[in-house]
Amino acid sequence: MPDTSLLEVFPSPVDTPFLVEHVNEEFTSVCPKTGHPDFGTVSVRFEPDKTCVELKSLKLYYHSFRNEGIFYETVTNRICEDLVEAMSPRWLQVVTDWRGRGGIRSRITSCYGDVPSSCTDR
Repeated sequence: MPDTSLLEVFPSPVDTPFLVEHVNEEFTSVCPKTGHPDFGTVSVRFEPDKTCVELKSLKLYYHSFRNEGIFYETVTNRICEDLVEAMSPRWLQVVTDWRGRGGIRSRITSCYGDVPSSCTDR
């Protein structure tokens, strides 16, 4: 399973609301049915409450999926759940865009909290 112990947080630099977006264009995992690699982009958008996720730790956490046999939907929801557990944001949205296979591309979205309508254009 992905290693949540890799996730580190730091105090939010301000008390006023702001939007954070992190995009990983080199995410990889493994299809549990075929054993073939899956390649995708992970976009995380959130409004911090008291903490933010540290980027190097986020990258290492993403790398822990590399050899994991896991479906797209599970990846997306797992990242959302793990980041909520680590940071307790006001709201969080995870969107995964998967490269095509067999002529089908997939986009999965998982949300926590009330994502503002201005942040749901993805």
